[in-house]
Amino acid sequence: MTVEDRVPPENSPAPAPRGTPAPSGTSAAKSTKILIVEDDSAILNMLEIALRHEGWHIYTARSGSAALAQVTAHNPDLIVLDIMLPEISGIGIVAQLRETGHTQPVLFLTALDEVTDKIKGLTAGGDDYVTKPFSVAELIARIRALLRRSQAHSTAAPEQRLQVADIVMHEDTYEVTRNGVNIELTTTEFELLRYLMRNTGRVLSREQIIDRVWSYDYQGKTSVVELYISYLRRKLEVAGGDKIIHTVRGVGYTLRP
Repeated sequence: MTVEDRVPPENSPAPAPRGTPAPSGTSAAKSTKILIVEDDSAILNMLEIALRHEGWHIYTARSGSAALAQVTAHNPDLIVLDIMLPEISGIGIVAQLRETGHTQPVLFLTALDEVTDKIKGLTAGGDDYVTKPFSVAELIARIRALLRRSQAHSTAAPEQRLQVADIVMHEDTYEVTRNGVNIELTTTEFELLRYLMRNTGRVLSREQIIDRVWSYDYQGKTSVVELYISYLRRKLEVAGGDKIIHTVRGVGYTLRP
């Protein structure tokens, strides 16, 4: 794990007590609340310092039940969540949050690096997945990208509506239906579908999708696009209707009725 230059030097002022906003940064950054859920004290403390240094208001929890209590008490804008936790797993936490209407982005930060683990986390309602060891600089970039997308949704102009065939997307309320059936999407899945819908009939390469949907200098494999396409297809097919996301072998993907 690399802290890089994101953690303040030793002669910097000591971090504020937990649960208090950072003394620096923009007013927008100060109002952004992030919950870190991690049972490893060393990682938790390092992340708390690094993220507070970005100007965010940080809350922490070391167990599943404590995490749910923090969400109830503070309603954070984003959650950085380990999977292997005491009492309730990260997967269980996300499932409970989504069932109770919490839509804030969740970034899994875990040592579980198998593809099947990523599929479980993302299909449970996670929006991004970072494996340990990790770069703090990349983690912060991913957090910023998720926050930008989430904040864009909350400030969208009213009555923004997209429709392709029997799929209807209400950008103002973050709702998607197919054949009148509501489809629950994560933030990343929503952005991916919106990009495809806005470019109906065009073939979009994996690189184009990474650049538009992930919105940062992504250092991982473009295979993440295939994973999200598969999740999106699965959810759309459950709602019925013909196959609408098509693979153009060797090129990319297109949304075509």
